[in-house]
Amino acid sequence: MISRRALLAGAAAAGAVGFAPSALGRVPASVDTLPKSAPVRRLALSAAEMEMPLLGPGKPVTKGFCAYNGTPFLTLRAPVGTRLMVDFENRLPDLTTVHWHGVRVPYLSDGVSPITQAPIPAGSTFTYNVPLPDPGFYFFHPHCDETGQVGRGLVGLLVVDDPAEAKLGFDAEHFIVVKDWRLDEKDGRWLEMFTDEGASTAGTFGTVRATNGSIVPPRVEAPAYGDVRLRVIVADSTRTIDFGCETEDAAIIAIDGQALTPLPFSKLPNEIWRMGPAMRIDVHVRMPGPGEEVKVYDYRTAEPYLLTTLVGVDAPGSKPGRKKTAFRPKALPPAKVPLPDVKRASRIDYLVQTAAGPIVSGDPLPPDDPLAKALIASACVGSKTFWAINRNSWGAGADLRLPPPLATLKDGASYVVSITNVTKHVHPMHLHGHVFRVLSSSKKKDIPPYLADTVMTEPNETVEIAFRATSGDWVFHCHILEHMDSGLMGWIRVV
Repeated sequence: MISRRALLAGAAAAGAVGFAPSALGRVPASVDTLPKSAPVRRLALSAAEMEMPLLGPGKPVTKGFCAYNGTPFLTLRAPVGTRLMVDFENRLPDLTTVHWHGVRVPYLSDGVSPITQAPIPAGSTFTYNVPLPDPGFYFFHPHCDETGQVGRGLVGLLVVDDPAEAKLGFDAEHFIVVKDWRLDEKDGRWLEMFTDEGASTAGTFGTVRATNGSIVPPRVEAPAYGDVRLRVIVADSTRTIDFGCETEDAAIIAIDGQALTPLPFSKLPNEIWRMGPAMRIDVHVRMPGPGEEVKVYDYRTAEPYLLTTLVGVDAPGSKPGRKKTAFRPKALPPAKVPLPDVKRASRIDYLVQTAAGPIVSGDPLPPDDPLAKALIASACVGSKTFWAINRNSWGAGADLRLPPPLATLKDGASYVVSITNVTKHVHPMHLHGHVFRVLSSSKKKDIPPYLADTVMTEPNETVEIAFRATSGDWVFHCHILEHMDSGLMGWIRVV
């Protein structure tokens, strides 16, 4: 195993990143991504428990389901350039926060305890400043007891609309939310979400598969020969899927909300796109004729699992005699996020690995740093440590000290990060506060570079990403939630 100190020494020798100890004492500025003149929309948001018939009609209902505003998979929509001021109330019996996944928010609204805020107690409130500088498909969820609360349904969807996309002329839009339930199938009660066996391996899987909350895969009508925009998210705590469509007329047009040159499934290896927890894609599907179907599957199972069926119908008011035309995927307007200067970027190397014990190899924060004595709330993390990044593990169990940052970076500078997974399991890695460019993979040679906020790393795979650093304290973690809650999270400081 390579210590962070050894990695940094090698990087410095190669003329890469400089990590001045004095920088650790500087508190980052919380930078807004919209001007003060941006239109403001005030929203009331709450999280609470409710009962839900997750096992289906006539079966025992499940108590303790968690939802925002009393709506499973609540969907918020707003135009790009809007600022959401979100007045959040915690009506749960436990601590929680709200993290705006993939959205470039000021870091003090990022929802990560103890770095950006204290966890919100039951009955308390917190106001989040959520600027929406980028169009796309995002989501929001807790970042305290995430394994338990997301496991019980606490996920909301966020769509940031770009008026320019209306000109593309999609005939329909449909969401596919992949989220399983970990239930006793006899009485509908919740089973333990965090298990040592699961947390230390591939994760603890749900016992009941579902799409959009239902054990019956949705069957959705869409205009025959029309163009459908699928917005797909893996909102599960654990599951990785191989997403595919039973048609030649389908292409990925955005990844994690960021537009890319349309990528037809017919040009992908095995005609599938691998997605782990938190990963999203927008897919353009051309519908067949009336009465014909397009089936959407997860192929990462012994038998393909049906996620959704799209059924072609004659749409009311549509032109008579509409016929099939050649499929040309619709290209979204190019993303306008800050892009890295790869040629001038400094380099960082991270190993995703199993934990070797309570080793903290980074420089400690100065005593006067606001986070120097910060402790992680035990309710927010798991009971044991199994994972690490460069031998550093996030606090869990009895050791709840905040580890030192993995790196201190310069605001506005560009960085290329090499992520090497030396474990036996997949790890979808998410960097808060940034959209990064996925440059390369040691295993996926045929995928062109694309923008994302979460990237899959396979066992013994090295993935390179690049980003332009934004001021703040930002966490970097695996989005298999038990992995994150048992050590597989670190943080960077950008000043």
